Amino acid sequence: MEVITDFPERLKVGSQVFVGADYRPERIRTIRPHAKGLLISFEAYQSPESVGLLRNQFVFTSSKDLPPLPEGEYYHHQLIGMRVLSDQSQELGYLAEILSTPANDVYLIRHSDGTELLLPAIESVILKVDLNQREILVHLLPGIE
Repeated sequence: MEVITDFPERLKVGSQVFVGADYRPERIRTIRPHAKGLLISFEAYQSPESVGLLRNQFVFTSSKDLPPLPEGEYYHHQLIGMRVLSDQSQELGYLAEILSTPANDVYLIRHSDGTELLLPAIESVILKVDLNQREILVHLLPGIE
């Protein structure tokens, strides 16, 4: 398994994970490091051939098992779909995607008319994230509008 999480410690013997697009629940029987990844076996599978059906599938954990983040940091899944408003009370759309770049994340905002806006996820642009109201307040820098 190639590991693409920032929290690999969540993957341990006895943990329940969800495999593939249909989120099939599986329980980890064994786990050990291998090359740049992990070798994992699941309780429901007794041979490498039987588990072959799960090859090239994503493996997910439950969001309730995620460790808390520091104040002001959010998991991407918490933000996707949130309504985005400007500090000038303009409805910009909703956060459709988060693009990771070496400098900073970039938020792709999609308006109801289909137009898109790219906003850098930096302090001078992202003013407030309200998880309860599911809103993000932003400041549009000159030229971004």
